[in-house]
Amino acid sequence: DVFGNGMLLSEHIQLVCAFNHMHIFIDPNPDSAVSYSERKRLFEMPRSTWADYNETLISGGGGIFKRSAKSIAISAAMKQRFDIKENKLTPAELISAVLKSSVDLLWNGGIGTYVKSSQESHADVGDKANDVLRVNANELRCKVIGEGGNLGMTQLSRVEFALRGGRANTDFIDNAAGVDCSDHEVNIKILLNGVVANDDMTAKQRNILLQEMTDSVAALVLENNYRQTQAISLAEREAFIRAGEYRRLIQAMESSGKLNRQLEFIPEDDVLQERRANGKGLVRPELSVLISYVKSQLKEELVNTSVTDDPYILNVVESAFPQQLRNKFNELIHDHRLRKEIIATQLANDLVNHMGITFVGRLGQATGVSCSDIVRAYVTARDVFEMPAFWHQIEALDYQVTSEVQMELMAELMRLVRRASRWFIRNRRGQIEPAVEIANFKDAVIRLRNALPTIIRGEPSQVREQACQDYIDKGVPRELATCIASARELYPFLGIIEAAQSMNATVEKVAEMFFGLAEKLELDWFSKQISDLKIDNYWQAMARESYRDDLEWQLRALTVGAMRHICEKGEVDACIERWMEQQSLLVERWRAMLAELHATDVHEFAMYSVAIRELLDLAQSSKYGEVALEDV
Repeated sequence: DVFGNGMLLSEHIQLVCAFNHMHIFIDPNPDSAVSYSERKRLFEMPRSTWADYNETLISGGGGIFKRSAKSIAISAAMKQRFDIKENKLTPAELISAVLKSSVDLLWNGGIGTYVKSSQESHADVGDKANDVLRVNANELRCKVIGEGGNLGMTQLSRVEFALRGGRANTDFIDNAAGVDCSDHEVNIKILLNGVVANDDMTAKQRNILLQEMTDSVAALVLENNYRQTQAISLAEREAFIRAGEYRRLIQAMESSGKLNRQLEFIPEDDVLQERRANGKGLVRPELSVLISYVKSQLKEELVNTSVTDDPYILNVVESAFPQQLRNKFNELIHDHRLRKEIIATQLANDLVNHMGITFVGRLGQATGVSCSDIVRAYVTARDVFEMPAFWHQIEALDYQVTSEVQMELMAELMRLVRRASRWFIRNRRGQIEPAVEIANFKDAVIRLRNALPTIIRGEPSQVREQACQDYIDKGVPRELATCIASARELYPFLGIIEAAQSMNATVEKVAEMFFGLAEKLELDWFSKQISDLKIDNYWQAMARESYRDDLEWQLRALTVGAMRHICEKGEVDACIERWMEQQSLLVERWRAMLAELHATDVHEFAMYSVAIRELLDLAQSSKYGEVALEDV
């Protein structure tokens, strides 16, 4: 692989050592440009080996050594580069020393298992030929492991390496592009074989078209793999915080027979609890296993549901094919004999990549709906809030802002789509039609998003402006920074829009009332306290979700009540003041409740349950006011 593939995608790689079954190549202080050119030359030379490398291009103290040699003299440059003290080493000893050296990247592109965990024996590995040079994961000093081959290290060694701060996925994640490419090839050939069979294209024309689409297919494959590893990074970022969710997911898959915990080296619950006590969660190699299982299970469940026939959702089949084919054979793509399987695959990849490994399980447990309903809700929420456009903008910031900033932006959007998906499930139980809901909400959401700076005020406005400026200071373009900083205010839009439609009022006026009441009653502060509640178990997590749902419903009910029974086409502030006068007794009770919460250092779930009840009383009282309102 050092003669091509990944190693030739960058001219800046400083290859200090490589070995195969014949040679050990060592270049202690390489010139990256010279090294790249020579490796590219050998890549283009048929049947080339390291023996063909021009040794005059190797830095001082390096060379090309045969694996069959009895011993290799260790130069001063080699000692310094690889932290070796001996003057001579056998080839196996030299390779072992190199594997343990301090480098950025350890790249496996061949055959054999070279790293095991400190808890495994060589017999456990089952690769006797490499016992003599194999190292333990706790001896590795590289920063990152990339796996271009299979079984280069054991899964337990990956986990041990990751727990010590190393960066690694798994071989099947790092190699996923090959499988994905094959899937695209099969789907495209099935499509084009039908075209050829109908005499609409000759076999020669088909082959030319296949060749022309090489780069387009590569782009689709790389996009899928980019987003999958991005999803693992996002999962890793939240694995500790969401430890309970992951534990329940693992238990559910294990009890259903979908996951063999021992076979896949997924830690037992007591191990996960011990890690949590030490401030650690699941690591990348373990998350790599889980994301694969979750996607596979979701695909399997979706393919047999009506979701793949939904008029709006079925358009996703086009995303699996290059633009050239969409332009010429779009109808045939929609009639593809593997259409259901392709749609299920695309949906599962899109949802899990953007919403996380636990999203479907968490939402299913919280709402009791099927995975197909969750997918419908997700697609609806995603497109109502135009998420694909924002995701693309965040991805376009590669190397312009830090990856941590990008993940922070993605996490804000994940939170919005997660809550919006739950809203659609709660308010359209069993009757979510993406096309209908998107047509109903999308334009109004855009209107409110544009009007938001003039609608929100007080502390929420200040928090939004500060968040926006913080993003800008980190290198995020102003327009994107503004949208992300507004994400937490966008979720209420759904209830606001529905309320406006029920009252024949403008969405802007209802939004003013909604955010105005939130400010007067300190509901933004109250909402933040709910979000900040410490979660120790599953039931507390469920309670917190319910509090959020109830708070949104109560504020929506308060808004409708205040607008219907108090206002007379006046200013919103005046309307709110008159409403508060009418509801003065209950408003004072609510303010007394807030004072108690402000004065308490330790907040318990029971306190919020009582507070939500107070809001319910206020909302119900507001509902039965005296003065009617028409056409606000």
